[in-house]
Amino acid sequence: MSRKGDCWDNAVSESFFKTIRAELIDLIEVLPPEHTTRAIDDYIGNFYNPTRRHSYLGYLSPVEFELRCGTLSQSA
Repeated sequence: MSRKGDCWDNAVSESFFKTIRAELIDLIEVLPPEHTTRAIDDYIGNFYNPTRRHSYLGYLSPVEFELRCGTLSQSA
């Protein structure tokens, strides 16, 4: 953990929330909470992790990165 006033602790989460807002939240209509939750779950589970390329991971998706590193279980 960094000291008070340092932004490094939240950089990854802030980047994720900025991305999800730009790519999903700002594009969908105002939905009831249960539909919004389902849309966010679908976005993360079916696009963000398996498909979307991440510059931090050498422009691989998180699933591709884990498969190349051998850290993802073959049963998953």
